Amino acid sequence: MRILLWHVHGGWMDAFVRGRHQYLVPTTDARDAWGLGTGGRDWPNVTEIDPAALRETDIDVVVLQRTEEAAAVAELLPGRDLPTVFVEHNAPRVDVPNSLHPFRDRDDLTIAHVTHWNALMWDCGSTRTTVVEHGVVDPGPLWTGRLERFGAVINEPVRRGRVVGTDLLETFGTVAPVDVWGMGTERLADPGAVVSGLGDVPPEPMHVALAERRAYLHPNRWTSLGLSLIEAMHMAMPVLVLATTDAARTVPPEAGAISTDVTELTRAARLLVDDPDEARRRGLVAREAALARHSLTRYLRDWDDLLDDTVTRHRRTRPTPAGLAGHAVGGNAR
Repeated sequence: MRILLWHVHGGWMDAFVRGRHQYLVPTTDARDAWGLGTGGRDWPNVTEIDPAALRETDIDVVVLQRTEEAAAVAELLPGRDLPTVFVEHNAPRVDVPNSLHPFRDRDDLTIAHVTHWNALMWDCGSTRTTVVEHGVVDPGPLWTGRLERFGAVINEPVRRGRVVGTDLLETFGTVAPVDVWGMGTERLADPGAVVSGLGDVPPEPMHVALAERRAYLHPNRWTSLGLSLIEAMHMAMPVLVLATTDAARTVPPEAGAISTDVTELTRAARLLVDDPDEARRRGLVAREAALARHSLTRYLRDWDDLLDDTVTRHRRTRPTPAGLAGHAVGGNAR
């Protein structure tokens, strides 16, 4: 298929474009949020395309990730009625659990949630919904844990504050120093302090550095399941996780520790620092769990099913545009 989508979330996109399709990504000279293209990543199946050229381009399906993209598609592709999937990356933040989804009660698209928690908490009305749980490219079992430090990956920790558990970092820092990677982490304490912000680092060198830390810390209170947590588990890192949103579905207790009791988590953190063999054992459990639930193969298969189902349903209910691709294999949407 020829899939139109914008580069919004790099980690999610890195898995999504590994499929067997052609991915058309709007690209502008500004390389901003509406024209980032590949963002310098090595994605062989991605074709960077000038937004102005979309009008003359055959497209089989549109994958949206921001509500504003629906208006952008209408402007760039006037008169085109295309099969559409909206990827809901986020848990609702307002009036939970009565949060009304912006695309509720629609018959022209499917909402694909990235976690079952999101699907549970958003009121989507009559809009068809499904869940495609995250998959990631396996970095491999990189963990060495040679440093008695914790690692975390949090974008904009100062701005986002309690939502991502920034206030809890110093609590874990009383057990061992915490190193944090991600956008905006330079606003955290200087290197050498209990909490150190190490900046936004490309994935491969970050994974190598992260794997040297004794355990991965996931202090998020209210967010979709972090891709960095799943990657850390793939790397065979033991993990210390707040048992919020959908974390309990991915993290077995034997993979490190998962709890809403911060005292219980810091006690487990001390054990991992004091006993590297136990840390290694729990990290292997984490890797096994991540491979079972969040493999790239399973993820791409689920997306193929959803895309085929979306295109097939569209063909049954609307006139078929010339050049439309896809065949029904039995999707997983309801």
